[in-house]
Amino acid sequence: MSSVSDTTRVATTPAAPEAPPKYWGTTLVLLTGTFISVLDFFIVNVAIPSMQRDLGATSAGIEWIVAGFALAFGASLIIDGRLGDIFGRRKMFVLGLALFIASSALCGAAPNVTVLIIGRVAQGMSAALMSPQILTILGTTFAGPLRLRAFNAYGVTMGLAAVFGQLIGGLLIRSDLWGLGWRLCFFINIPIGIVALSLVPRFVKESRAPGRPRLDVGGMILIALALTAVVLPMIEGRQHGWPPWAWASFVVAAVLFLAFAFYEDRLARSGGSPVIDLRLFRERAFTAGLLSQLVFWTGQASFFLVLALYLQFGRGYNALQAGLVFIAIGVGYMATSTTARFVAGRIGRQTIALGGLLRLVGLTLILIAVAHIGVEGNIAWLIPGLVIDGAGQGMGVAPLATTVLARITPAHAGAASGVLTTGVQVGNALGVAIVGVIFYGVLSLTPGAIGYAHAFSWSVFYLLFVGVALIGLVQLLPKTAGAR
Repeated sequence: MSSVSDTTRVATTPAAPEAPPKYWGTTLVLLTGTFISVLDFFIVNVAIPSMQRDLGATSAGIEWIVAGFALAFGASLIIDGRLGDIFGRRKMFVLGLALFIASSALCGAAPNVTVLIIGRVAQGMSAALMSPQILTILGTTFAGPLRLRAFNAYGVTMGLAAVFGQLIGGLLIRSDLWGLGWRLCFFINIPIGIVALSLVPRFVKESRAPGRPRLDVGGMILIALALTAVVLPMIEGRQHGWPPWAWASFVVAAVLFLAFAFYEDRLARSGGSPVIDLRLFRERAFTAGLLSQLVFWTGQASFFLVLALYLQFGRGYNALQAGLVFIAIGVGYMATSTTARFVAGRIGRQTIALGGLLRLVGLTLILIAVAHIGVEGNIAWLIPGLVIDGAGQGMGVAPLATTVLARITPAHAGAASGVLTTGVQVGNALGVAIVGVIFYGVLSLTPGAIGYAHAFSWSVFYLLFVGVALIGLVQLLPKTAGAR
């Protein structure tokens, strides 16, 4: 593997010189794609009541509006990272962004729920085509301190889009510009995406993996089927009471992953170009970092979901009011995500552990606050815990991405980026599935406002476990460059 320093080493180099103007142009253009794709994963939750009313959607249809995006996204990320390696990362980013704009227009103009579901699946596939190219281009365009700064900006952007998705959605729906209501949540992507597309030729250079690897069709089919078999029951299983087909799907996924590993190893030994070089997993920084990434994200979308449910159904808040509460998380997130790389310069991998510890403190304060306010107390008691929890999230996102990617060779950059981003999506899906079982299980025992409070509290206990697990996994990361 490359001898490029990991997070600990790179962060302790002398202070970075002032970033050149093109750095800002490149990162802003690329991170626009990150922002709108992550935003659309979260923003749709606040729009669901309006969609159901306007389109007459059934509960199953509403489920697929959410599930279609996540399933298409998670199942095709690794493949799309490899396509960038082969055909050109800028070319695939442009194609993905253009398709995302088109699919957003389709969603916004959808006359019925069937068309909306098709648009959401297309959005997910388009976002998956963009995402691995963004990380790979940042990693191959910049080096040293600028590379760290770019990865940090990626983490900040991803977190801000996730944290403020509820607020932005609430504001757009409340504004009801031109009578479009929830459709603005999709139409807003069009002007933003067009501006980004127009700037790509000026700021983003084309790149490919060395040696022009060949397309691994067999590996792509196997990994797509395996990921679909994992993500589908995660999204749909709880909604249907975990029927036998959901458990059978997990078994099929395990068989497909084994078949994929055997196929890829055999292809590599014969001199082919596997979609994922399994030697990546021999690198401790990559394997431990990927596991940490997976665990970290099981506590992200799941927390935002149960907090929104508690605020809107347990406390009677509308979408905008609930979104305003999320500002507290955003304040904490911004305070630490923009400075995490400097902290990493002093304590290295323990920066991520510090993020986990902050989350433990914040979530504990949230538990105490929920118990104190009951069903009618002032929701402001939640704010200190939310701010600290947001600070913990901000301390973890960017260092995690940097730790995983900092030592990957250019030949493996696309595949590694695809695996990393897949870990984010699978982590989100797994976390939502687990917390859904907990939340709705408790709610079924105690309905009403007090039931939502109890369900939220028990969900937070799960998130505390996630924080402890993250701190433990971080200790497996190598302390210094060259550690295996």
